[in-house]
Amino acid sequence: MKTLARWLLAPVAGLAFLLLLAWGALALSVTGPRPDALAKGLAAAWVLAMAGLALFLRPWWAAALGCTLLAALLLGWWSTIRPSNERDWQEDVSRAPWTERDGDLLTIHDVRNFHYRSTEDWDARWEDRTYDLSKIVGLDLLLSYWGPKAIAHAIMIWEFSDGKFLPISIEIRKEKGEEYSAVAGLFRKYEIVYVPADERDLVLLRTNHRRENVFVYRLATSPRNARRLLELYADDMNRLHANAEFYNALTTNCTTQVFRNFRALAIPIPADWRFLANGYLDELLWELGAINREAPFEEIRRRSSIDEPALAAGDVPEYSTRIRAGLPGRPARPVYPSSP
Repeated sequence: MKTLARWLLAPVAGLAFLLLLAWGALALSVTGPRPDALAKGLAAAWVLAMAGLALFLRPWWAAALGCTLLAALLLGWWSTIRPSNERDWQEDVSRAPWTERDGDLLTIHDVRNFHYRSTEDWDARWEDRTYDLSKIVGLDLLLSYWGPKAIAHAIMIWEFSDGKFLPISIEIRKEKGEEYSAVAGLFRKYEIVYVPADERDLVLLRTNHRRENVFVYRLATSPRNARRLLELYADDMNRLHANAEFYNALTTNCTTQVFRNFRALAIPIPADWRFLANGYLDELLWELGAINREAPFEEIRRRSSIDEPALAAGDVPEYSTRIRAGLPGRPARPVYPSSP
């Protein structure tokens, strides 16, 4: 029996050891002390030390104890890494927005309204804007594709009866000279930031300058639920303004927030692989009836592209209206039974 138990536990212990070895090496390489050469040297030392203990130290319990102590040291260092709002940020994420509420009026401080001449050349403008929550009439979902179809960036956009639109993007907060890496996004490398902005900033930047493929879907949700979601976003912005939090490519990003968003909107979202491959999220929403279903999905998707109208409109005051001119309409009321 002991032999059988040892035979069953050995591969499990081996796999756990290899995962810990890889995690530690990546954590040190990505987040360890700079410069890069020092971080990579520490990562190599971790691998050699752990492998040496496991392979050459005997008896086995001594090797296990040595590896455990070394892992405890690594985790102790890991626990000291803290997010911060005080870094040398890139200009487009240099401010952490915050909000104030007075009845139905929501004032957002540091709304971004940059004027872009290119992706590298802009006039920076930060504004305080006030929105009347009682005038929310609907909510749109924007999906922006810059590469593989399986992955998109999701932005929620609130529409108001007075003609205002408010997009809010959940992004990594990059420091000057920093580039995004999906691997680094797993290892406390980036803080997370909410970016409320003018549509001629967030949307036009993607369509006209980055030349991404952008789709806007008008969601079937009640104004009450759309307001509820914006209030959640406002609370999030205030929390992050006071205390920074880390972005995580798996647990805290624009995709995981989408799942929370739709729960707040009372859209009955099932567990589905398309939340991991969120480039297919629009297909799931069509299946659920959360977007227009007057035509087959591929037709709805084609008509939801704003690439051509955005390029034709350019940076004009009526930009938001012009990019929506040919979009499939928002369903008159939610069609899924759990939504009020």
